[in-house]
Amino acid sequence: MEIQQRLIHFITRANWILLAVAGLGGILFLPGDVARGIIAGGLIVTVNFHFLSKTLRKSLTPPYLASQHTILAKYYIRFIISGIIIFFLIRQHWVNPLGLFIGLSVVVASITLATLMEIKRLICCKEAV
Repeated sequence: MEIQQRLIHFITRANWILLAVAGLGGILFLPGDVARGIIAGGLIVTVNFHFLSKTLRKSLTPPYLASQHTILAKYYIRFIISGIIIFFLIRQHWVNPLGLFIGLSVVVASITLATLMEIKRLICCKEAV
């Protein structure tokens, strides 16, 4: 269970750091609508990841085990709300779709980074043995 906790903690922290770095980079070097897209997409996906983590933690720890249907219902509600927000952001031309795509990739980037760090840790530990 230690490795899962370490990964969740790393990914959660990396989400906010990557969002801050990407948002700041967008503000400094890109047009306003692209920067807003990066920040909006990053916030949507990071908050969504936070709520998913909270739902799974609450639902899968005894004695409050929730049914699979409850977990899936909450997941789909978050998914639909995120889709509606994204739809309105693009429809009202508040954000650039490319910037939004970059922002929505924050969690994927942090998961990839966490995976690479774990692989590095496993390789380094095997060499020492």
